[in-house]
Amino acid sequence: MLKIEYIWRELLYRSIEESRPDFTITELSKIFNLSTSVVSHALKPLKELGIVKINKKNSKILDAERLLFFWATRRNLKKELIYSTYNPLPVQEREASMPSKVIPTAYSAFRMYFGNPPADYENIYFYAKNLSEVEKRFPKSSKKNQDNLFILKPDPFLKKRYKRIPLAQIFVDLWNLPEWYDKEFSDAILLKIKEKIGL
Repeated sequence: MLKIEYIWRELLYRSIEESRPDFTITELSKIFNLSTSVVSHALKPLKELGIVKINKKNSKILDAERLLFFWATRRNLKKELIYSTYNPLPVQEREASMPSKVIPTAYSAFRMYFGNPPADYENIYFYAKNLSEVEKRFPKSSKKNQDNLFILKPDPFLKKRYKRIPLAQIFVDLWNLPEWYDKEFSDAILLKIKEKIGL
């Protein structure tokens, strides 16, 4: 994940999970150990699009939904992929067999947050720092082009900063996946997010 994406995710987390749209550049700089120029660079296109309002003392997110789509169209999930394999276990058994420190995203995260998923799904996506533990449980399969388990590289703040994966990140990850059932999940989580931000 690019460093500017830490800022976009944090702003969305504040808007969606915390209903707290205010922020300062200095505060964001300290949280993510980034220079104020990097934070300003992340905010510049948002300011130009009217997504955020920047003031010297206090700034504000004006349009969380537009920020959500802004990030979704710039996310490059393929670059985060570090391992994939095929496993014949049913979906929920595969999910339950993952090591404890992994972080679910996409379809698995939706089910774990909200219960009943809007459609059946086959592929599962998780962020994992310790790849060897995953490989022990799910070794590389000889079945080519049938992978149904995908591991993504987590950024350093995903677990350190958030108790669970932010809803915005689940949406953005879903937006970037190719499966035919993806749209049903994207639409369903977007509705949940809109409810939270009062749209």
